[in-house]
Amino acid sequence: MTEPAANQIVWCDIPVKDLDRAMRFYGAVLGASLTKDVFPGGMAMAVLPHVENSVGGCLVQNAGEPSRQGPLVYLNAQGRLDAAIKAVAANGGSVLEAKHQIGPHGFRAIVLDSEGNRIALHSM
Repeated sequence: MTEPAANQIVWCDIPVKDLDRAMRFYGAVLGASLTKDVFPGGMAMAVLPHVENSVGGCLVQNAGEPSRQGPLVYLNAQGRLDAAIKAVAANGGSVLEAKHQIGPHGFRAIVLDSEGNRIALHSM
């Protein structure tokens, strides 16, 4: 087994149905302003306040992802994403979305763990 990464949880996507409404809610709750951004391909999101290069998260509007599924936690698989994906099925999980690029933020694969939890495996 390799040495664990400094931060195992590296990011979190909070799915929302109405990004503007969610931005008002989280802005009021967190006492901070959020700015809307749109990724290539049209995915709208707003980054939650965090210190640069620290664990963070965003609100992400995605009609195909109902809010009742809850946040998507990103786990650090830096330098071993392919091996991590291969280990999913071998250990009772399944791959929901194969490895794909997420703009300038590296790569991810979305998987179900052995207990049915949806998680993202991430690597730059």
